[in-house]
Amino acid sequence: MMQVVGKPTPRVEGELKVTGKAQYSADLKLPNMLWGRCLRSPISSGRIKSIDISKALRAPGVKAVITGKDVPGLRIGRRICDTPVVADGVVRFIGEKVAAVAAETKLAAEQALDLIEVEYEELEPLLDPLEAIKPGAPILHPDLLSYRGLPVPVERLGNIFSSIKWGKGDIEAGFREADLIVENTYTTQVTHQSYLEPHACVVKADPSGGAEVWSCSKTPFAVRTQLSNCIGIAREKLVFYPMHVGGDFGGKGGFMDVPAAYFLSLKSGQPVKMIMDYTEELTAGNPRHASIIKIKTGVKKNGAIVAHHLDFIFDSGAYGSMKPGGYLIGASTCAGPYRIANCLIEERMVYTNKIPCGHMRAPGDPQGFFANESQLDIVARKLGMDPAEFKRKNMLRDGDETPIGLHISHIRGAAALDKAIQLSGYGKPKPKHVGRGLSFSEWSPNGGEGNVFVIIDKAGDVKVSSPVVDQGAGVFTVIVECVGEELKVAADRIELTQLDSTMVPSDGGVGGSRATRVYGNASCDAGSKARAELFAVAARKLGVEVKELELANSSVVHKKSRRKLSFAEVVRINGSPISAKGYYKSSEKSHDASVSAQIAEVHVDPETGQVTLRNMVSAHSTGKVINPLMHQGQVEGGVVMGLGFALTEEVMFDGGKITTTNFGEFKIPNITDIPPLKTAVMENVPAGPGPYNSLAIGEVANVPTAAAVANAVADACGVRITDLPVTSEKVYRALRARSAS
Repeated sequence: MMQVVGKPTPRVEGELKVTGKAQYSADLKLPNMLWGRCLRSPISSGRIKSIDISKALRAPGVKAVITGKDVPGLRIGRRICDTPVVADGVVRFIGEKVAAVAAETKLAAEQALDLIEVEYEELEPLLDPLEAIKPGAPILHPDLLSYRGLPVPVERLGNIFSSIKWGKGDIEAGFREADLIVENTYTTQVTHQSYLEPHACVVKADPSGGAEVWSCSKTPFAVRTQLSNCIGIAREKLVFYPMHVGGDFGGKGGFMDVPAAYFLSLKSGQPVKMIMDYTEELTAGNPRHASIIKIKTGVKKNGAIVAHHLDFIFDSGAYGSMKPGGYLIGASTCAGPYRIANCLIEERMVYTNKIPCGHMRAPGDPQGFFANESQLDIVARKLGMDPAEFKRKNMLRDGDETPIGLHISHIRGAAALDKAIQLSGYGKPKPKHVGRGLSFSEWSPNGGEGNVFVIIDKAGDVKVSSPVVDQGAGVFTVIVECVGEELKVAADRIELTQLDSTMVPSDGGVGGSRATRVYGNASCDAGSKARAELFAVAARKLGVEVKELELANSSVVHKKSRRKLSFAEVVRINGSPISAKGYYKSSEKSHDASVSAQIAEVHVDPETGQVTLRNMVSAHSTGKVINPLMHQGQVEGGVVMGLGFALTEEVMFDGGKITTTNFGEFKIPNITDIPPLKTAVMENVPAGPGPYNSLAIGEVANVPTAAAVANAVADACGVRITDLPVTSEKVYRALRARSAS
């Protein structure tokens, strides 16, 4: 029986955060530290004809200024290395770094920026990805074919830097077999992760080229490699220290201002701190990609899906460097948890002169599932079938092949559907102008690499350490719970410390809903090894066999005689602390899937188009829940983020200029926007790649929400919104257009 895992345990770092003791990158103060600020391009596309920094260099308090001339040819990226440290003769979006200043105060640095004189040769920008892929369009990256890290070979120089296909069967034969073919195009907007803490870093470079770095990245070892590859310095000379991270949602996995801070520190000989303000975040961060998704679906009269073609165009913006794979892997799963005989998914990543985009909670999936789940709702209604029954008919079962030919071992989509219907009253009569919409998502996480160390000291206390950082999802708590379960020690009695990058050769960090799988398994490995050492020492001392022992109350107990040795006594007998290293590494994608079924209920005012959320249901089929408190937080947070994507959030542009430059203009949901929410979590074990057969939850809850809302709006008023967000204005115009036709 489990004693620690499965209990609603508060965050182990919670006290540090609520008392203000947790240290974030922006909190760090070093002797002689300077402030760094960036001068950013006011134009979308152009050449830098000249740049004069002489006045800035003479300004009071200024210690260093860098331009592209200081870092010629240096590019950086999470995979695709296409982003210059600062603009190297060319600017490709409004907000690109053109120069950077380090000064004694933040004000002095900002005043120095005003003294830098830049002359541009402005060029006509490419702002539409459909225009950018046309033959004869201006090439935004003439050096594309020489870039390191391209995910697939680029056959022809153009603005498409990644073109990937997935699928199975014969798609054309499938369409010939179909009784009904439905084609639609869906579009989604740019939206920002909206973490509370903006990007921040401190870099202290030394004359040899090495550096100490404190940054808010959730993957410090990856950023170390990115910086190492960029500047040509061995990774071992770059020491990254772990910091608390004030929210991530996919946006804190990259380098951001670290390279600029490094070169400012190197040039000035002093540490440099850089903190983006939120205008910079919204205009020069790495938000979620806008997309254009064409879907063609062929079905039989009985509802069987025989052919399904999804064609994705993602607007990457000016660079592709903020994607760890160079593309969005989420597109490959967006045909959904359905049996489809013939399927083709195509994805193209396109350069434009807009803000470079990166990862945001389930990268590619919210866009793709909005389109796919909307499309299947339309198909069902054209067949005269209820969408719930249409999706149930085509649902994947254990052992099936996914739409792209992968094996699925465990999936419980029908169970999630049944629970959602039960909680929502899906089939019950509803008032006029009220609609209900159903949507699904599934998630099978990738693997990763994680290190966890356990020491039981002379006092018998259990201490855990790891180089992982917690981006807010609770991996620290998962670690101590899993170690605690293996050693039968309460989580709140285990001390956890973070390790810098000198302590292990490599570590994968968190993201992609893999943290529990990776660090939970590493924790179980470390805990079980420590338990084995405790048993071995105690068995020798007590003169019994290991199998006769158990753990209880920080002691090793002989089951039959109840003789026992405390952990402290075992350590004393051993002559040194009990220590163990846990390690987990897997590159394999899980074959066990988490499923979310969501049902939204909305009211649509036929006179104004106003959409009012009345109820929301989110039902989940998952594995063992390690911590119900944190698990529920992920569900609720995911739904709220999904509602923002569905209804309110949009980074807006006037040409290439972003006009939503603060949270007054960029509307994330607040408490008044959230409807009554019912949730259900069904633990289906023994399935799941995580510790104790756990499954992912971090991203699956935010993926289906937008389609559930759009489907509910269509059910309520009969008009289909295929362009996110679903605003009252769009609904109003669609209603008026229908009335006029």
